Amino acid sequence: MDGLTLFGLFAVTAMLVSYALEDRSPWFILVFAVACALGSIYGFLQGAWPFGLVEAIWAVVALRRWMARQQRIA
Repeated sequence: MDGLTLFGLFAVTAMLVSYALEDRSPWFILVFAVACALGSIYGFLQGAWPFGLVEAIWAVVALRRWMARQQRIA
């Protein structure tokens, strides 16, 4: 298993875990957004630009969800 594959495995695992824990804390939404951004980077690096593009969109959506949740708390 090469470094790029390990990076992708880390990104996807972080997405899964943080998504599962989103109800526990708004910070898990932010972690999910970062993990999606990492997944996007992975997609582009491996040459799967559609995957990279979709993950980038998910990162923006999750970041907006985190910001909205933060505004409701404050």
